[in-house]
Amino acid sequence: MLKATFLGHSCVMATDGNNNIIIDPFLTGNPQANMKPEDVKVNWVLVTHGHGDHLGDAVPIAKANDATIIAPNELAVYVAKEGAKAHNMHIGGAYNFPFGRVKLTIAHHGSAAGDGLEYTGNPCGFLITMGGKTMYHPGDTGLFYDMKLIGEMNDIDLAFLPIGDNFTMGVDDAVKAVEFLKPKKAVPIHYKTWEVIDTEPAEFAEKLKGSKTEAVILKPGESVEA
Repeated sequence: MLKATFLGHSCVMATDGNNNIIIDPFLTGNPQANMKPEDVKVNWVLVTHGHGDHLGDAVPIAKANDATIIAPNELAVYVAKEGAKAHNMHIGGAYNFPFGRVKLTIAHHGSAAGDGLEYTGNPCGFLITMGGKTMYHPGDTGLFYDMKLIGEMNDIDLAFLPIGDNFTMGVDDAVKAVEFLKPKKAVPIHYKTWEVIDTEPAEFAEKLKGSKTEAVILKPGESVEA
């Protein structure tokens, strides 16, 4: 069993009933968030890249929970310097953690952190196998053809896909990503946080009608099971 809860923007919390993880925990300053960082109880924190709306509260959450941050190497080095425990990974690599397996995929985006915009390496996406299910969180990315390969090599139960446009894929590219990935369920993320990414999730769901993928639109705090 895998239960995933959308916390607004790109933040997702997931559990298999025993282990709890959070991905891209941007809560402080997130107009969509309905959970405070101090209320988050997790064992692991996964961060796709260093931008403030993804790295967010990762370090304080990790410290408060004695949790480990899983991130691309340079970003893992950065959070370790900030006092958090970190597990360094890189694109194409996978590792078996106590909660399940994590593999890093490419993402077409940028990555820098802190007030000085310190270099934090390549952005990534996460393929997470947990509770016998596989979840894909691509982070911030544009559409890329290797998504087809990811879909061919993995039986994806649940995919979270950015639809906001401007910084990431828009609706049409996210629909094409679904065609490539072939997930059983697809949840739109990274939209309506600010005016510049004010796209409609209903349009995404409408364009998936007739496909084998179920579109699931979640409000912050709502969950989906894979």
